[in-house]
Formats: sequence, structure tokens, C-alpha cells
Amino acid sequence: QVQLVESGGGLVQAGGSLRLSCAASGRTFSTDAMGWFRQAPGKEREFVAYISLSGGNTNYAPSVKGRFTISRANAKNTVYLQMNSLKPEDTAVYYCAAGASPSSLVHRYDYWGQGTQVTVSS
Repeated sequence: QVQLVESGGGLVQAGGSLRLSCAASGRTFSTDAMGWFRQAPGKEREFVAYISLSGGNTNYAPSVKGRFTISRANAKNTVYLQMNSLKPEDTAVYYCAAGASPSSLVHRYDYWGQGTQVTVSS
């Protein structure tokens, strides 16, 4: 089992920045690919970014590419999502997830955090 706890969400004005963190515990963190997803009210959960075990393979949704950066610190069992130039449409609950290999598909991830709210005001 892997436990994931997100933090760092909050309220920010459009154009601002936030950094989300996801702390993992339980099974060896370094064996998992990690992803960030988000879900806005009334919408399906959608892919934001993923990162491979080594950190050398990353991928982003087109809507966030160039504004968001995913990274990981295996020694700290933590994955980060740096979000810059935030827009009101980025408002959602953000979830981190752990899986066997990097993927943009929700069902490819076995473990999920509880989510952290990000609200971007216009």
C-alpha cells in the first residue's frame, strides 16, 4: 500500500503561482511513476502531468504545458507540481497518484491522495 497526502493548495489571483506537494509513505516510493490530475465541479477527472521513476520522462496536458512543472525528490518521497501563470480555468481539486508506469490515464494509477483545492480568482 501507498499513502499519498497532497498539500499546498489555496486561493490565488489569476497570474499567480502555487506549488503543490505530494508526500508518499508505505511502499517504496521510488518504484512508482507519479501523476497529477485535477477535477473541477461537474467535470471528469483529467490528466495534468506525470513523471517517471528517474524523473527523466515527463508529460503535460496541453492546457498546462509551459506553465506547470512536475518534479520529484525520491530521497524525500515527495513529488511537486509548480504552477505558474494560473488561470481561473485551473480551479479544481488536484490529486496526486502513484502507478507502475507513467500514464495520462486515470485507470492506470493504483493509489490516490485525498486532493487539495486550488482556486484561481479573476
